[in-house]
This record gives sequence, C-alpha cells and structure tokens, in this order.
Amino acid sequence: MSAATRKVVLATRNEHKVVEIRRILAEAGLPVDLVGVADFPDVDDVVESGLTFADNALLKARTVAAATGLPALADDSGISVDAMNGMPGVFSGRWCGRHGDDAANLDLLLAQVRDVPDEHRGAAFVCVAAYVEATGKELVQEGRSVGRLIREPRGQGGFGYDPIFVPDGDSRTTAEMTAAEKDAISHRGRAFRLLADQLARTPSP
Repeated sequence: MSAATRKVVLATRNEHKVVEIRRILAEAGLPVDLVGVADFPDVDDVVESGLTFADNALLKARTVAAATGLPALADDSGISVDAMNGMPGVFSGRWCGRHGDDAANLDLLLAQVRDVPDEHRGAAFVCVAAYVEATGKELVQEGRSVGRLIREPRGQGGFGYDPIFVPDGDSRTTAEMTAAEKDAISHRGRAFRLLADQLARTPSP
C-alpha cells in the first residue's frame, strides 16, 4: 500500500467493529480511510457459509472488493471454548439461532457451561483478518487471545462475549478494560496489527 491514504471498505455493518478496527489500524500507523459497508447500500449482505474463520473472512472481503471496486478488509472471529470442543467457533455471532443478538448468545453460552468446573473453563477468542484488492491481491492473518470464561458478566465495554472472558495474565474481563488495553491483547488487535504490518511491507502497485 502506498504512503497516501486510501479508502478501504470494512466488510461489516457492525459500527462497533468499524470503530474498533479503525482505531487499531490508526495505532498501527496504516494510512487508510476505513469505512463500513453500510456506506454502500447497494452491496448485499454476505452469507457466511464457510466452515473456518479464514473461509468467511476471505468470502466477505472478496465479495465487497468486487462489489465496490475498492480494497476490502474483513474479519471473522468468535470464541472457542475448550469444554465445547472449540464451539461456538464460526457460529459465535449466531449461536442463539439469530445473528447479532449479543445478550442471547452470551446467556446461552453461559447456560451451556454452567456445570463446567472453573479449572476446565478455558477459552480463546480467535480472529482471522483478510485484505483483498480487485487486482487479486489477498493477505490473511490470524490472532488469538487465550483465557477463561467466568460465571457472570462483568463490565460495560466491548461487545459480544467480552463480559464473560478473562484473558490470561489479567483478572478483568475484556469488557472491563479500556479500549486501548483491550486492543493491545485482543484477538482482533493482534490479527489486524499483523495484517497492517504485512500491508506496509507489501506495497500495492
């Protein structure tokens, strides 16, 4: 990517995610003007039909890059619970049966691990970030944040499963951290910093 600021479309209508990733990329020093796909009302929603985070991230980025003619970023992320053989995984955003109902997803997951002892409540947030240009250039990076699930939600920050996830080395949930603290250790922060670094080292024509 050239030093000049370029418009890049983030393949999401989730404004929380747009704000978070815009902040992460700015902190990483990547000169992009990041906008959400909501700025392009003619672009249809992408059905996340992949079986892996990478499948879904690339599917979304490819679709949005083709539809807008602009470089596109996308991520797919979720929580992987040890006691549930890695689920909800790619189904994290619609675990309750409908997409985007954070409270219902969180409540269902808590109910499913209610009887799991504290020592077996390990979990990890996983994020795969993808960058796609209409030229065919594609970059993919993965980030992880390892920790454990608590039994009751705590904190007002973040979104999704943040109120029940405590990362290793801390006693707070990611919903109790400041935005900067969360970005420093989050799966999404790690994935997009790696991607920003890769973009800086592989300039576009």
